[in-house]
Amino acid sequence: MKTQGEIEAAICEGFARYMQDFMGRGPKEIRAHLVVDLVVVRLRGILSAAETSLAAVLPPEKGRDMLKNVRTYLLESSSTKLRQIIETASDSRCTSMYHDVSTVVNEEIFVFTLHSTPVVREAKHK
Repeated sequence: MKTQGEIEAAICEGFARYMQDFMGRGPKEIRAHLVVDLVVVRLRGILSAAETSLAAVLPPEKGRDMLKNVRTYLLESSSTKLRQIIETASDSRCTSMYHDVSTVVNEEIFVFTLHSTPVVREAKHK
């Protein structure tokens, strides 16, 4: 049985590997939070220099929508891998995934719902 911190750390490590392997680069920061039967993953510093430039050159809504559509398509096409990361770390089946990206603040948010609340052990305090 894992602690909540161990589950969250495993999710961060899995996302870092996934982003590096699938997207070609990782985010600058990853945070994962287990909240009862939800997992919230926040990635900061996700846009490449080319993506940032694209969003700046085009009219804001057009560049933003284009980047959001491409990233959403890429992530949905590999949602099985993302669900596996969550399921392996939490030992609970993932029932759904939600995703959004902000080109303004350069971050991505994922929310995963779990079939059941993971059983965690208490962390040892020093």
